[in-house]
Amino acid sequence: MADAALNRRAALAELSAEIVACRRCPRLVEWRERVAREKVARFRDETYWGRPVAGFGDPEARILIVGLAPAAHGGNRTGRVFTGDASGDFLFAAMYEAGLANQPTGRRPDDGLQLRGAYIAAAVRCAPPANKPLPSERDNCAPFLQRELDLLADVRVIVPLGAYGWEAALRAIAAASGVDPRPRPKFGHGADARVGPYAVIGSYHPSQQNTFTRRLTQPMLVDVLGRARKLAST
Repeated sequence: MADAALNRRAALAELSAEIVACRRCPRLVEWRERVAREKVARFRDETYWGRPVAGFGDPEARILIVGLAPAAHGGNRTGRVFTGDASGDFLFAAMYEAGLANQPTGRRPDDGLQLRGAYIAAAVRCAPPANKPLPSERDNCAPFLQRELDLLADVRVIVPLGAYGWEAALRAIAAASGVDPRPRPKFGHGADARVGPYAVIGSYHPSQQNTFTRRLTQPMLVDVLGRARKLAST
């Protein structure tokens, strides 16, 4: 079992390196690199990552969380998904309360944050203009999520954040397991479906658009993550 765990870690590391080196989408490459050069005033003294952002977390995770894409001045700056922006602050606080993280904050890759039984990935690995990837960009990135799902052999529950993450998760399951249900399960906060070997539980995305309007609150997200943890342990 120790050898299997080491092999899994090595395979995930190799996949992460491949993701970081990707330049398949010219529009996204140009945008992420321009943002990294021009920066914003509050981060003008920081060196931006400016590359694709791989997933991170526990290689033996039983829960996979799927977001949309790195934020221009979040993951595109720090190099870790959901790190260094308000969405990540909201998510990590909820994960800590649900017992899926060792601390409630994650502001930079070397801050000591460790995920417990969970792994976080994104549907698209480069920051897209206006947070809106093109269909071709989505399709170029799709194999990365499928391969992560293949390597994360202990995953039992997938928690997509937002409708975009929901669709990406369903596509990854279909590619990895051949299960593509019809009719397609509909996204909603707290919506759940059994798709092949996975339980899928949806949550609204922790974007400021949702959290400022209280469409998504901390108790709502903690409830979804708590349900996911309970299902993953059975």
